Amino acid sequence: MTESIYMTAQWICLILTGAPVLYLFLFSMAGLCYRQRSYARSTTFRKIAVLIPAYREDVVIVEVATQALAQQYPRAAYDVIVIADSLQRKTIDALRALPVNVIEVRFEKSTKAKAIKQALQLLPDAYDIALVLDADNLMADDFLQKINDCFCAGNIAVQGHRTAKNLNTDIAILDAVSEEINNHVFRKGHRAIGLSSAIIGSGMAFRYDYFKEIMMDAEAVGGFDKEMELRILRDGHRIEYIDDAFVFDEKIQDTTSLQHQRRRWISAQLHYFKKDLRPALKALLQHGNIDYFEKVMQFIQPPRILLLGAVSVLAPLFLITNHVMHKGDVLNTAWTVTCTTCILAFILTFPGKHADKKTLKALTRLPVAMLAMTLALMKIRGANETFIHTRHTAKITDES
Repeated sequence: MTESIYMTAQWICLILTGAPVLYLFLFSMAGLCYRQRSYARSTTFRKIAVLIPAYREDVVIVEVATQALAQQYPRAAYDVIVIADSLQRKTIDALRALPVNVIEVRFEKSTKAKAIKQALQLLPDAYDIALVLDADNLMADDFLQKINDCFCAGNIAVQGHRTAKNLNTDIAILDAVSEEINNHVFRKGHRAIGLSSAIIGSGMAFRYDYFKEIMMDAEAVGGFDKEMELRILRDGHRIEYIDDAFVFDEKIQDTTSLQHQRRRWISAQLHYFKKDLRPALKALLQHGNIDYFEKVMQFIQPPRILLLGAVSVLAPLFLITNHVMHKGDVLNTAWTVTCTTCILAFILTFPGKHADKKTLKALTRLPVAMLAMTLALMKIRGANETFIHTRHTAKITDES
């Protein structure tokens, strides 16, 4: 009886880790085949609304707004719009001294979706493209031009390449590596086989009227980008990815912030998995909407760092135990294949630009990061019903 329970538990653990490892490996391989579509340089300049929601982001928002004005894109063809939620008066005054549009908002319970929605209600419908940045994001100076070229080719939703602007702590380096792995798997890998790119919540752009329509219906407290993403795919649209259009994003610098951020992300993904599983399955069976269904299934993939930790612990544990008990030859082979495939997937997706001594040192903090992620997973109940703010402080010069 005890042996039967042990073997059943082992099969369950193998399936729960093996399936995500296979998913990760397949899209890691696909990412190697990614070739970015070449978009012609357009001389038609669409009007762009650069929306920057800023909740208590007094430290970074003036720098971000100032930098956003320095694009290689006709100044008359875009507006920088700071949605100021609970900013200090001196910050508001500094922003108003710039040629940017400042929209002040305040809510009893603030969310990014609420701020954007209220701004859209106040803005004129004079724009062609809505671009959403986080309050810490710095655009490469050719970002808007590349976004414009992509939309002039007929795209309706586009995700830029979000990458690290700071590598000042070991946790920030690990977060930067994680972001690039996600870019390889969920953006390059998916686009390489014709599926939509995942959107991230910032550095993303949409046809303005469609974006406004979606946002007016948005109900999310956390994870509004997930709600948008599912709506776009449910409507049968593709989300493009531009790998050479860079937005520099502040990476988490300590384990406490990492835990809070990942708690919010995991909670949002599980919420939308439960909410959209049935309609996604129906859309798959009735209309062949693979993109929508695959996206919902993507939401139950475990975070890569937790998957690596689980395989690193479970595979040796069961291999040793099976050897001692003289059991599970088939399972031993399966565990060996799972562990090897997992390692290979991470090798394939590891960003070459981070292959240095600083990253090697940061990797010694992986157990700490894994523990933070585990604690985040244990505290996800109710996280999607509460706005969890991540405060930003880093400058782009911290990268050196």
